[in-house]
Order: sequence, then structure tokens, then C-alpha cells
Amino acid sequence: MFNWLTDFFRARRDRLRPRAPHIERVAAHNSHFLNPPLDIHSARVYEGSPWVYVAINRIAEAGALVPLKVNRLQGEKRIGIDNHPLELLLSRPNPLTSRFELFEQTIGSLELHGNAYWFLAGDGRGRPREIWLLRPDRVTIVPHERRIVAGYLYEIGGERIPLDAIEVLHFRRWHPDNDFYGLSPIAAARGAVLSDRHMADWNRNTFGQDNGVPAGIVNIKDFISDTDFERLKREWRSNYGGASRRTAFLRGGAIEWQHIGLSHSDLDFLQGRQAQRDEILNIFGIPVGLVSENATEANAKVAERQFIERTLYPKLVRIAQKISQELLPFYGNDLVAEYDDIRPTDAKARLEEIRTAYPLLSINELRANYFQLPPVAWGDVAVSPHSPALSVDDNGRGVSLKRPATATAEAAHKSAVENELAQWERFALNRLDRAEQGRPFEVTALPDELAFEVSAGLLFARDRESVKSVFAGARAGLD
Repeated sequence: MFNWLTDFFRARRDRLRPRAPHIERVAAHNSHFLNPPLDIHSARVYEGSPWVYVAINRIAEAGALVPLKVNRLQGEKRIGIDNHPLELLLSRPNPLTSRFELFEQTIGSLELHGNAYWFLAGDGRGRPREIWLLRPDRVTIVPHERRIVAGYLYEIGGERIPLDAIEVLHFRRWHPDNDFYGLSPIAAARGAVLSDRHMADWNRNTFGQDNGVPAGIVNIKDFISDTDFERLKREWRSNYGGASRRTAFLRGGAIEWQHIGLSHSDLDFLQGRQAQRDEILNIFGIPVGLVSENATEANAKVAERQFIERTLYPKLVRIAQKISQELLPFYGNDLVAEYDDIRPTDAKARLEEIRTAYPLLSINELRANYFQLPPVAWGDVAVSPHSPALSVDDNGRGVSLKRPATATAEAAHKSAVENELAQWERFALNRLDRAEQGRPFEVTALPDELAFEVSAGLLFARDRESVKSVFAGARAGLD
């Protein structure tokens, strides 16, 4: 065999193969699977374990709140598309499901089963018209030697409904032991979940109807008749069984109580349940500080940041990239779906990054890249790290990009300010004639102090003359 392998690899390839050689074997190996791999009844665990319920709900509800946007790629840039058809579809996936519900159920399904499936119903142009979430426990993947996935079977009521591969969008987590299905976190948490469930059941039974008195033995030392023995058992269970929790008083010294049960303190019950809680939450990526009653404000903030950065955001990236790969091609090329980057930023690190970029970028580039601000007429020049034209707040979030002290830049900036004042004046005069207030005027070129003075003056302007006098005062302040 060694010689055979040596001869095989001696003929080295000078180009890549057009197809992976193992795909056919993988499909053939999995073709005998008629159902997805069974877990430990994930739905029942979700319903019966409070910590699994808390963990999955915290992840699913937080993820459903984050908006998903569609961008068009232009080189390295991403250009946002307002009201893209996919965004409109996701806002109302089908007549029975809202956007929040769709993503809540999708993320929850991934956490419960390791898989989530969208069925796409098309319109006359072949584009998705509706999105329906499929129950993962009813879906079976049909492997194919050439296409990898031939399609899907949806089983309900003993009937198997075939679904084409193009009609189904399959989200899945990584499974090290399966080529087609994802791995549920509940499978990894099985021991902790079952232990916590048994401890909860034991605690309930301890205070149940038949366990009012801890486990023990009533030892009758002297011989008694069967009639007296049955009477004694009946009286004991009647007076001291159930939830009565009363102290037993016995006449005579021939009968004694011997306690053989373990109390909650002996078992360190509360610590045990807390350990199970922490293990379950850690498996799902929920920092304990988010749910601990002893967490300080600082610990809670750190826990929230860890949850967003290490748990929630990667799950959103998984969903967005799958949508980009399999759903957005229905609408054309060069499209990508992305969630808003919700990861908290380090203010000090961001400030250092901005300071490092001073010599390399112009003012408009700094405004666009770091503060998502529109360009200004005087912003196409670069500044040095020590230039008085730029100052950044200590927290790295606020910026004051002052105009450069050159004659050309001064004139351009003054012209831009005067034009913006004229636009603002027309905007304010037109809004006087309308009942509704509408959106505010967006200031881009005016200095902050002047913009504040104009805004404050307009608060008390009730007619056209008073509005004009506010802007006349602003122009006078420019000279």
C-alpha cells in the first residue's frame, strides 16, 4: 500500500481539480439517513428547563432587534440600498409572521436544534414572495452525489412533502460528526440540563404530598400483632405524612424514629443548582453577570459587552452571510446582507486610531470613516497630528474639525456657511405654513455655536419677520 501511495503522489498535479473528489462518497454515506439525527427532545428541554429557556430567549430576542441591511459592493466600498426588496420582504415575511418573529424563531431554532430552515415561496418573476420557517424536527436532507443536496423532505402527519433545494434556505451550526446537520448546544449541555432537572424534581418531591416527613425508619422494637402494626402505620401516615410537617410524639419507649435521609443543607443543594445554572449558561454563551442577583453594575456592563461581542454578533454574522450567499442572488450580483455592527467600541483605542489617521486622511475622510458625517466644502485637505484645525474629545466620540487657516479654505467655508444659512431660512419659513413639524434641518457647515444660536432663536419665532430677524443676526455674526 505504501508503494501504491508513493506512485500515486509522484504524479503531482499542476492545476486544481474542478470538483472535490470526496463529495460523492459523502452523499452516498449519508443517503441511508431517513431522519435528522435525534437530540434529547430539544423542545421538551426548552419547555422544562428554566435556564435553557432564559438562555435561548435572551439570545433570540436580542438578535431579532438588530436591523439587517442590504448593501451593494463597489470595489471595497459598501453602498447602502434604501428599501431593498429583500428588506421589504423581511419586514413582512408572510401573512402570519412579523420580522421580529421570523428572526426570533430562526435564532431560537439554531440554539435548540442546531438547524433552521426557511421555505421560499416565489412570485411570477422567480423571486421570493414569502418566507416560512420550517420545523427542523420535520425536515430531512436528501444528499446528492453531484449537487451535494438534492432537496428536502418535510414530514407531517405521516406524509412526506418533497421540497427542491432552491426553495429551502438552511442555516446550521457546525457539527463535527455530521456532514449535513448542525449540532444543538443542548446536546453539549445534556448532563447539566438533566442534573438540574433531577435536582428540581427532587426538590419538588421533597415538599410534595408524600414527603412531608424526611425519609426515615420507624423501628418497633417489641413484637406487636398484625392488627396493631397496620393500625400504627395508618395512624403515622395520617398524622405525620403529607405536607403537615408536624413533630411526632410517641408513648412508650419501644418505638423509635431513625432519620436516614439527607437534608438540603447536607446535599449543598443551592450551590449545586447554581453550578448547574452557570454551566448551562456558559454553554449557550450567556455571561453569568447578566442574570446573577449579586452582580454589580460594573460586572453587569462587562457581561453585557461580552455577550454582544462573543455570543450575539457572531450568530448574526452567520445568518447574514448565509442570506448573502443563497438568498440575495435572486436579486442580482454584488449584493451583501449585513447587520449593524453592534459591538461596543473601546473609546481609548478608537481615539488612538483616529490620531494615527490624522496625517493620512483628509478631514472629509475622517468625518466619513469614523463619524459617518457628510463631507464639507473645506474638508478636502489633510491635517497633521498637531494641527489646531482638529480636536477630538477624550472619549473619542465627538470631533471638532475646524476649517484650515488658509485664504482659499476660509473663503470656501464662508460661502458654504452663507449658503446653508439661506437654505435653513427657506426651510424655516416654509415650515411656518405647515401644521406638522416634520424633520429638523440638517446642519453640516455651520459652526456649532452659530447653529445653536439659530436653533434657540427659532424656538421663539412665531411669524415670518421674527424668523428673518434670527437669520439676519446670524449673518451679522459672520462678519
